[in-house]
Amino acid sequence: MTPSDQARLLLRKASQDLAVLDNLIDDPAIDDDTLGFHAQQAAEKLIKALLAVAGCDYPRTHNIGLLLDLLNSQGLALPSNADALAALTPFGTVFRYDDLPFEDVPDRHSWPPP
Repeated sequence: MTPSDQARLLLRKASQDLAVLDNLIDDPAIDDDTLGFHAQQAAEKLIKALLAVAGCDYPRTHNIGLLLDLLNSQGLALPSNADALAALTPFGTVFRYDDLPFEDVPDRHSWPPP
């Protein structure tokens, strides 16, 4: 698969995660950890798409901070909300199989768009 084909695939997959967020963000029956997972996945796939277009190999990881560091090391501009994006990482790992470990669940509308 060419880098541009890989990027297009990742963008298409990220748009599916964003569609889930758009359609379910106001539904109180959907847990924050489930929506956080889709926010994390969208951010991860969008960053990987940028890396693919740049011809940069990237690891198979859900760690957004690591991917942002790789993006930065390639001389590519980081998004202005990079720190907030990295905070989504636990939704793709820890919170996927465990309960949220904090009492004050962040407002899902405050999550940065990927």
